[in-house]
Amino acid sequence: MATFTKNHIKNTFIEMLEERPLTQITVKDLVSRCGINRNSFYYHYEDLPALINEIVIEEADRIIEAYPKINSMETALYAVIDFASSKRRAILHIFNSVNRDIFESGLWKVCTYAVTLYGASFTEHRVIPEKNLQLLTHFYRCACFGFAIDWLKNGMNEEIREYIPRFCRLHDGVIEKMLTNAEE
Repeated sequence: MATFTKNHIKNTFIEMLEERPLTQITVKDLVSRCGINRNSFYYHYEDLPALINEIVIEEADRIIEAYPKINSMETALYAVIDFASSKRRAILHIFNSVNRDIFESGLWKVCTYAVTLYGASFTEHRVIPEKNLQLLTHFYRCACFGFAIDWLKNGMNEEIREYIPRFCRLHDGVIEKMLTNAEE
C-alpha cells in the first residue's frame, strides 16, 4: 500500500507540474488532488523538495538503465537530453524554480555516467596518466552539463536533436587528438 501511495503522490505531482509552475503547487493542493490526507504525504516525504529529489533521482537512474553502453559523443549527449525530455513542462517548472539545484544534481549524475562510459570506450587500449584522464573526463562532463543547461534556458527547443549529430560531425577527430596529447 505504501508503494502505491508514493507512486500516486509522485504521478499526481508530475501531472500538476505539467500544468503549472512549482510556486503554484502546495502540499495542500497535492493531497487534495491525490485524495489523501496531509499525514499520508508527510509519512512518505519531508516536504516538496524531498519529493522532487526522489523523482529526479529515479529519472536519472532510469536514463542510466536505458543507456547501458555509450560509445559515442552523440549517444552521451542524447542520454543527457533524454534525462530532461521525459516530462518536458514539469522539468522546465523545476528548472525555473528555487529547487533547480535538485534537478542539476540529477543532470550532473547523468552527465558523469555518460562521460565515464564514453571515456571507457575510447581509453581501454591507451595508457593515459590518471591526472590527464580526470581532466578530460571533467571537461566533457562540464561540456555535456553546459550543453543541457543552455538547452533548458532556451526553452528546450526541438532543434536540439538535429544539432547533436551536426555538432558531433564538427567535433569528429578532436577526442582522438586530445587522447594522443594526453598519452604524452
